[in-house]
Parts: sequence; structure tokens; C-alpha cells
Amino acid sequence: MIRKAVIPAAGLGTRFLPITKSMPKEMLPIIDKPTIQFVVEEAINSGIEDIIIITGRGKRAIEDYFDTSLELENHLFQNKKYVLLRKIKDVSSLADIHYIRQKEPKGLGDAVLKAEKHIGEEPFAVLLGDDIIKSEIPCIKQLANLFKKYEKPIIAVEEIAKEKISDYGIIKGTEINESVYCIDDIIEKPSLKEAPSNIGTVGRYILTPEIFHCIKKTALGKGNEIQLTDAIRMLIKNLSLKKKALPKKNYTLYTTKKRDVYAYKFKGQRYDVGDKLGYVKAIIDFSLEREDLRGEIEKYLRGMVAGGKI
Repeated sequence: MIRKAVIPAAGLGTRFLPITKSMPKEMLPIIDKPTIQFVVEEAINSGIEDIIIITGRGKRAIEDYFDTSLELENHLFQNKKYVLLRKIKDVSSLADIHYIRQKEPKGLGDAVLKAEKHIGEEPFAVLLGDDIIKSEIPCIKQLANLFKKYEKPIIAVEEIAKEKISDYGIIKGTEINESVYCIDDIIEKPSLKEAPSNIGTVGRYILTPEIFHCIKKTALGKGNEIQLTDAIRMLIKNLSLKKKALPKKNYTLYTTKKRDVYAYKFKGQRYDVGDKLGYVKAIIDFSLEREDLRGEIEKYLRGMVAGGKI
């Protein structure tokens, strides 16, 4: 069972400047809920009870959001705004959330490494805040179910448009079951010519503690950062890991043999809310699902079409 999740949230959010100069990109709202709450709720709905959020300078708003706000709760209570009060209390009681600071933005791999001591010797989930995934079964739960079967690291993937290939980690793999691939190679942000396929990683992973050793051995990659994709490639290709002593004379034996890492074409719809177009699409689609907004939004969009504006 996957009990712990890491949510890296220390990035600078440069794609959304200037607003992210003073607001964490993870706090950008999808109507009235910040993007990071969708990610936290996915972890909780997948049975994960222990969440580590990796933050950075200027990210205090994330901690404040999931904390109790007695002054606000008292104000809502005195004004008999009980529905809003319940929503506020629900947010602060979502899960057991811990915060670890990444002192400088050195890449996704380094952010995940910050959680090593908290994770210990058990498999864990990684969920990126740039991706909101809408699905009947939470995406990370889909991966966790497959992890039970294969007992190997597994990554969520989907087919990527040609013009977006250079924005993703692209896999080369062999399909061993429906939508399940054994990864032979993975390349971080290749050119279209270099890409081994059009199947790219999205922000959901189930990893094992071996990845921490690989991250430590990983050199700076694209963007002069420590890339998680490069660490996974090291895990797949050839490890130089040594036997590591564990408590009570137990041990995990790491070998130099190729390690199986799997990929899964998840079932669901992903919104890349780290991209302006993906962010706007998410707002439109989620607003159309809300009873309090759908009617007026549909009326507005029909009016735009009728007026020739779209």
C-alpha cells in the first residue's frame, strides 16, 4: 500500500509571470479552489494519509492555506455563513501535511530528494502540481494498483502532440499489457528528431527508495537542473548501488543489473495548468460541471459563437 506522497511545489512559476512574482503558481485558482488542492485531494482519495509538500522561498501561502484560520472561521460563524465555514474547515482537515523547504530551485530531482528522510524505506507517490487529472479512479490510485501487481516503479504517461514533445520526458518502451509498458529508455525534453516515441511522462509517479541514490548520482541536466527523468534513466539503465544496511539486520540489496520501470497510459483527462492554455481550459471545463455556473457559462459561450467572436 502506498501511504506517503511527495508534492514538489518549489518551482518559480516562470510561465505565469508576472503574477507568480508574488503568488505561488500552485495557488492559482480554478474558479475558487487552488490547483494544489486538486492534487492533495487526489492523493487523499487514493488512500494516501501522509503528504510531504516541498516548498521554497515565497511559498508560505501554501502552508497558510492548509492551516487553520481561527479569525476567519470566527468571522464566518458570527455572520452565520455556515456553508463557507464548513468549506474552510474541510480544507484545514484534509490530511496530515508536512512541509520541507528546497532552499534553491535546483530541479525536480532535487525537490524529490528533500523528502528522503521522511519517506524512509517504502515506496511512495510523487504528484506534480502542474497537472490536474480528472478521472473516475484517481490517477495515482491507478498507478498504485499496478504497483501491487508489478512491485516496480511506475510512471503515468500519455501520447504527446509533436509540437509539445520537447516539453516532456519521452519514453521508449515495450507494451507488455494493455496500456502498460516496460521502459527501455527515457529522455528528458528531447527534440522531435531525438524522441524515441510520442509517449511522454505526466506528473504522476510511484517510486521506490532506490531513486534517491540515483538522484544523488545525477549530474545537472536540461535547464541546468537535476532532472528526475535523468535519475529514472539511471535506474533503468545501470545502477552502481551497494548493499545498504537496514535496522534489525535486514537489508535491501541493490545490484548493477537493469531495473524494470513501468509506464501506464492512465485513464482520465489531464489539464496542464502550468500552461496558460491548459489553465484556461481547466477553468472552462470545471465551471461547466458546476450547477451554480453552468447555465450562465453556456449562455455566454453560445452568445460568443452567435456573435461570431469564436
